[in-house]
Amino acid sequence: MCKIHFLIALSMVLLLSCKKDNPGPAPCKNCTIAYKPNVYLYPLKETDLQINLSFPLGGSVIASIPTYHTGWNVRVAPSGKIDGQYNYLFYESQQPHNWQKNAGRVVPRDSLQHFFEADMTACQFKPNEIGDFIDYWIPRLKGAPYYAVYPQEKPLIEKLIQLHFSEQPDAVLRLFYLVKALDKPIQLPPYHKQETIRREGFHVAEWGVILE
Repeated sequence: MCKIHFLIALSMVLLLSCKKDNPGPAPCKNCTIAYKPNVYLYPLKETDLQINLSFPLGGSVIASIPTYHTGWNVRVAPSGKIDGQYNYLFYESQQPHNWQKNAGRVVPRDSLQHFFEADMTACQFKPNEIGDFIDYWIPRLKGAPYYAVYPQEKPLIEKLIQLHFSEQPDAVLRLFYLVKALDKPIQLPPYHKQETIRREGFHVAEWGVILE
């Protein structure tokens, strides 16, 4: 009987030793972080929505407000107010570094605010969305005299980070910027905008930044 008890106890020890702690986000090779993408939602009427993120080439959500878990389940007013308290969905994610660096613009530090305001306005972002971007990023982009700015539009973003909605929007505007600090200016081919989004009906807008 003692031998049987010993074998049972040994089995329990081995079983517990094999149990792993919560591993957290899946590892992602050669990944970059998409910092502070803000997702703005504008339904035509107060709507319950489920929003999910997926990463076709691998990746994961590493921060979020409200908490993402396996997706957001939120109630959104036509004004864009989410659950009566949030102005946007916030997340950060890691995914492979497949962002484009073939074309962009070099911007002096003192001209960054004007550049982003003009570029985001041309891309149909609303004043409140541009204001959120400027308020957050301009104070943080001050460590170099120049910055290379590489726009990343929706077709490329979709290859890396996809948004899924329980009710499909009529229009989805997505724009990220890959930003690289420079000691001196460099020559870059100009970036030509690939698509125009008309913000009509139930529409969504998202901006984010990749730092290099």
